[in-house]
Amino acid sequence: MATRRTFLKLTAAASLAAPSIASAQASGRVVVVGGGFGGATAARTLKALEPKLTVTLVEPNPVFTACPFSNNVLAALREISQQQFGYDGVQKTGVLLAQTAATAVDASGKTVTLGDGSKLPYDRLVLSPGIDINWGALPGYDEAAAEKMPHAWKAGAQTVLLRQQLQAMDDGGLVVISSPANPFRCPPGPYERASLIAYWLKIWKPKSKLLILDSKDTFSKQRLFQNAWAQLYPGLIEWVSLSQGGKVTAVDPASLTVVTDFARHKAAVANIIPPQKAGTIAQKAGVADRTGWCPVEPVAFESTLQPAIHVLGDSAIMGGMPKSAFAANAQAKVCAAAIVELLAGRKPVDPILINTCYSLVSPDYGISVAGVYRPDKGVLADIPGAGGTSPLEVVGGFRGQEALYASSWFKTITTEVFG
Repeated sequence: MATRRTFLKLTAAASLAAPSIASAQASGRVVVVGGGFGGATAARTLKALEPKLTVTLVEPNPVFTACPFSNNVLAALREISQQQFGYDGVQKTGVLLAQTAATAVDASGKTVTLGDGSKLPYDRLVLSPGIDINWGALPGYDEAAAEKMPHAWKAGAQTVLLRQQLQAMDDGGLVVISSPANPFRCPPGPYERASLIAYWLKIWKPKSKLLILDSKDTFSKQRLFQNAWAQLYPGLIEWVSLSQGGKVTAVDPASLTVVTDFARHKAAVANIIPPQKAGTIAQKAGVADRTGWCPVEPVAFESTLQPAIHVLGDSAIMGGMPKSAFAANAQAKVCAAAIVELLAGRKPVDPILINTCYSLVSPDYGISVAGVYRPDKGVLADIPGAGGTSPLEVVGGFRGQEALYASSWFKTITTEVFG
């Protein structure tokens, strides 16, 4: 896996021109579908490692809206515009941009059908489409319901809607957040969201309460979050676990009611984070299994269901590696290096990958969890003792330093991927 320093040197040395798709000539053709942290990184890295490749990034949106740090938008600590990034920097590396949707994949014929009906041939295909909401998995929750009970799990309009609802709520209102069962995008995300909403409520609507209804009995960085809640937001946040009756079984958007096995909760604002699945194009390509996610082998992240198709990021089942932007970025670099080897007829080396997830409990209170992973028995497995979480007991400005690390990480990764 290329280091960040090597990656930046390589991308800086790549061609500054962005040739047309029709005129490109290269020794191999790689199509990348999805322009997020996984897909954009894969496209840039492929072009940097092997400039002769024709690398086409298929992405319908001219602007990418990042999920990391979008919880800060809810707490009025950032504007949504600060989460948005274009693709000029990607194109300057020589990556071709097809600004349209991928509507179908012919795995046997090795082509991707675009929104205008044209087809892109490939030697290797990389899918990094992120998540789709599993509409219908939660009774009462569909696309219309999301306009009243936003999920905000795809950053953008839903994030802005949830922020507007919080700001319009009367002081003393109840905010309900539902957290789904694993797996889902960004395991610490619901609890960071609860923390930052609580931070905002404490300042602007101090009579309000926040209720987390959870389909799990444990969650990522649990002790760190709960210790921080007791310290920063006593009496403001209540967490109800699965065994305590926290699983949401239905919702009623008309009355903003959230239903569990034993109770009905009338919310002033309801943030329903529903079950998820791999992006739609992964389903159409035949790389998703019955779980809705995409199984891959752990070296090149090639689909175990379709040859020559690689799946990255949130859509893939990656063993012990969680669904995060950091993980997608790391996987993309490994995948790109492996594809270069495969196209040259060589065997990729077994990778070692790192993931770090930062969470903000308040603007100056950060916590983190890190893991190190390697292939083992067909999956990416944790290397015992190689990762860990922030310490429970700290002195001085440690939490503030971690908050700065989180901010620096976001600036670094967005500059690397989109700059």
